Amino acid sequence: MPYYCYMLECANGRYYTGWSTDPFRRLQQHNAGLGAKYTRTNGPSRLVYVEEMPDHSSALKREIRIKQLKHPQKAALVADLSRNKLPELLANLQSKLLNPNSFMIRSPARVNLLGEHVDYNDGVVLPAAIDRYVTLRVDVLDEPVVRLQADNLNAEAAFSLKDLGGKKDLNGQPLPGFALYPAGVAWALQQAGFLVKGLAVKYSSDIPIGAGLSSSAAVEVGFALAWQTAGEWDIPRMELVKLCRKAENEYVGVNCGLMDQFACAFGVAEHALALDTRSLAWQTLPLPKDVVIVIADSGVRRSLAASSYNSLRSDCREAVERLRAWCSSLTSLRDVTPQFLQTHLGELPERVARRALHVVAEMARVEQAIGYLVEGDSAGFGSLMVASHASLRDLYGVSCPELDLLVELAASHPACYGARLTGAGFGGCTVNLVKKDGLDDFVNFLKEAVMEKTGRPTPIEVCQAVDGAHLVI
Repeated sequence: MPYYCYMLECANGRYYTGWSTDPFRRLQQHNAGLGAKYTRTNGPSRLVYVEEMPDHSSALKREIRIKQLKHPQKAALVADLSRNKLPELLANLQSKLLNPNSFMIRSPARVNLLGEHVDYNDGVVLPAAIDRYVTLRVDVLDEPVVRLQADNLNAEAAFSLKDLGGKKDLNGQPLPGFALYPAGVAWALQQAGFLVKGLAVKYSSDIPIGAGLSSSAAVEVGFALAWQTAGEWDIPRMELVKLCRKAENEYVGVNCGLMDQFACAFGVAEHALALDTRSLAWQTLPLPKDVVIVIADSGVRRSLAASSYNSLRSDCREAVERLRAWCSSLTSLRDVTPQFLQTHLGELPERVARRALHVVAEMARVEQAIGYLVEGDSAGFGSLMVASHASLRDLYGVSCPELDLLVELAASHPACYGARLTGAGFGGCTVNLVKKDGLDDFVNFLKEAVMEKTGRPTPIEVCQAVDGAHLVI
């Protein structure tokens, strides 16, 4: 995956340096006031320099080096066409505009920083899109057929757009699991009245499957954007997100909330997203400058469709139905205050009571966490992450020993502000908020400590909050 170091010339004549996977999209965000503080106060800006880097680490190091240059040296770099790839990228962009039948889509994973299992209870969630992607290379076909090549799985499948309800491939066999997600998106789009074109899609992913990072949502949003691009529809992105959720709920059979698809679609670089899943109002919140997001993989895999995920929703609905005996206006656990719940807790079955306790407390933690992000209080936010994990473990019952060990070890390190499981649970990954100046020591400590305790290596990824799904340059 390419990363780019870029320079903008601001309205004051000075240069701003940054990195991105899509500098053109990043330019739009800067000029819309969603970028850095410097560009907000010295805009508008224009893109004058782009340098392609092989990986994220190289882009960060190059960004730091360019920032150290004096203004005349930066101007000389802009003029050096042996390094400045902006003209080349502009030519590639023009070529793609002239050949709209072939294009590339990149759709990110997501991590949920706080607000677990509240999205299907009308709560507020705090996800962020991260720099792990599903990448789709798309060719538009003249026939109503979708041909899939999933590189990571070394698997292929093809199905007709004229018979999506049967969930069969072109040979009449049941669609393999990986093909259900794009087929479900096509089905949901057709249900909404959109003309869905045939596609040949070769796609790959560096998102671990079943790790709680929403690989399925990234696939859904990526394919939805591919069909929108192919069909040139004018559709609000939130409507596209809702249709992706419909695909997973009604076609795949997982009763997920809206958070995963939303985060994959609406991500903003260097920001978390606060989404009210009841009103669908949302805002961006800048992540503290002194932290990085670290993902640690437990190695335990699970399938939401095969797990007890759907039963969790059922228990939450049961809690609301029982509590309506004392307040008929309740529609979800969002309407339940901690005081009201404590008063009537004894009227609920023990399992239902525990799950209601988690949801109501988690919603309160999110409200407090938003304040911490506004204030830039990394320590305060991190303490809520630790409390959230304890609640998910003890009340909601969705953790496992491998996740608990990762959280316990991470939280013991002085560079770690907070740690918790992320995603539905039952396995997958933990998310850790770590001080930048202690990052290397933290990563080495966690790898060594887990190896000592379990004898197994632990994949650890250092991530950045990035933009949502988009058409690649």
